[in-house]
Amino acid sequence: MVHEDTLSSVLSDFARTMLTDFPIQGILDHLVERIVDVLPVTGAGVTLIQPGLPPKYIAASNEQALRFERLQTDLGEGPCITAFELGERVAVPDLASDSRYPTFAPAAVSAGMAAVFTFPLRHGDGRLGALDLYRDVPGALDVEDEAAAQTLADVAAAYLLNAQARAQAHMAAEWFRERSLHDALTGLPNRVLLQERLEHASLRAQRTHKAAAVLFVDLDRFKRVNDDYGHSAGDELLVAVAQRLSQVVRPGDTLARVSGDEFVYLCEDLAHASDVELLAGRIDAAFAEPFSLSGVTLGVTASVGIAYAGPGERVTDGLVLDADMAMYQAKRRGGGTHQVIDLRLAAETHERNQLERDLQVALANADLAVAYQPIVRTEDGFVTGVEALLRWTIPDRGPIPAATAVAVAEQSGLITRIGAWVLERACWDRVDWLANHPGRPLDLSVNVSPRQLMAPGFAKTVAGVLERTRMDPAALVLEVTEGILVEDGDRAMRVLRELKALGVRLALDDFGTGYCSLTYLRRFPIDIVKIDQTFVADIGRDPASSAIVAAVTSLSHVLGMHVTAEGVETEEQREEVVSIGCELAQGYLFARPMTARDLALELELSDA
Repeated sequence: MVHEDTLSSVLSDFARTMLTDFPIQGILDHLVERIVDVLPVTGAGVTLIQPGLPPKYIAASNEQALRFERLQTDLGEGPCITAFELGERVAVPDLASDSRYPTFAPAAVSAGMAAVFTFPLRHGDGRLGALDLYRDVPGALDVEDEAAAQTLADVAAAYLLNAQARAQAHMAAEWFRERSLHDALTGLPNRVLLQERLEHASLRAQRTHKAAAVLFVDLDRFKRVNDDYGHSAGDELLVAVAQRLSQVVRPGDTLARVSGDEFVYLCEDLAHASDVELLAGRIDAAFAEPFSLSGVTLGVTASVGIAYAGPGERVTDGLVLDADMAMYQAKRRGGGTHQVIDLRLAAETHERNQLERDLQVALANADLAVAYQPIVRTEDGFVTGVEALLRWTIPDRGPIPAATAVAVAEQSGLITRIGAWVLERACWDRVDWLANHPGRPLDLSVNVSPRQLMAPGFAKTVAGVLERTRMDPAALVLEVTEGILVEDGDRAMRVLRELKALGVRLALDDFGTGYCSLTYLRRFPIDIVKIDQTFVADIGRDPASSAIVAAVTSLSHVLGMHVTAEGVETEEQREEVVSIGCELAQGYLFARPMTARDLALELELSDA
């Protein structure tokens, strides 16, 4: 009979592993070895069984037990299968005289088995498999030994479930991180991963004292492809371009897709500037041949901007901005060529300064604009709110990408003034819309950059805008990104609490694109979680994407938060986010960003 203190020792050892990452195989091997020590048996094994699949042995105390486990698996017959099917223990105290297993019993007896006792691995009403105990002499187990064996089987089942949950959580976290770092369409690194690579490149450059460069590639007249042939053709072209550009990347360098038709090369460990000139030439040559798409062949060119950082100099996103500006110089020259900015030459800082001066002029002359993208109720498409988006167009350059505009604003110190202007402009526009729709619920979401949020007196600025426009604070949603919560969480918490005290709501934008843990949802006073379009893109096609979005949605709801799915572009995606439980959505399926006047017309139509 098993001693109570011995069984307690085994259970204690086993319980301590439940919260560790010790390999499951090692734990189960140790378990079956200890079982032989504490019970009157000569061998033990664990077999997993799934309906419709053959049994799979996963642990055995010795070679003989392993042989018996394999025998049941190979024959598809034996006590472990019976215990799994019935959910009850199976005792065969004398295998030679037992008639229940006509195939297994003779083979097992000839191999040296005299008795077998099997206990189901139970979890609730279900079962995972069975724990097999073998003896080389006939004889039954007493009641206490059988009870101890079933206890050990139940503990093994609990550990298996725990280990499986840990493995699934680890896989989900790795998948989540992988998706957050790569572009869903092309599979290339995205802006987040590029930023990480820039930081690594900066440290490497300072250590090796070698030069680095960034090449910014932008397709010429890409908008016409979408307009003339549709967005599916545009997407197909982007994939084909990514494939060609990947073929010319240097080993060890990074090629990322950072926006719609914008690609960035990060080149490290440059021996000479001519290394990048060769790469730029290969990029130009990559566009020499037309692209054969489904039903159409297109000739495409690209403009390339190049920015250098000298030996040992820091490599930052400022280098990307410089390459972006160089690319616009190439476009002004007609496109299909490349232009260089070398940070080692002080004269070349003129271009960046010019862009900053242009932004100052645009702000002073009210040449900036705000566009609005509707946010809708997923179940019926009713417009419940809008997101305000900064727009900046320079007459001789065309539209400036939003990311570039924000980067210039932050580097020049204009972000606080521009952010305040966008906030007030959007609040007044909402006042105008509701003048014709009194009592209509309409939230206003405004993005807040990290520097703007952390600027002294930001909450006071928001309070002033609310007072002047007499806007309902509960209708204002300020969107912040994950990074600020991670990088300066304590300070961010103080500012967010000040904003909450005003009555405004807070949204966590682009959730999943950074390194924000799910625990941040519980720590910070967030009202709305906006799931990044990276994850929305594949729901309905990729079960893992749906599972991740569902998990974030479920947790958000448990914490009392609403969920908005970003980037919904197809009816299939809409149906999926509805089934998952996302209350709100925005994306091209519902509406593209539009002017305040066009939104007023949209509201007229939706309320008619």
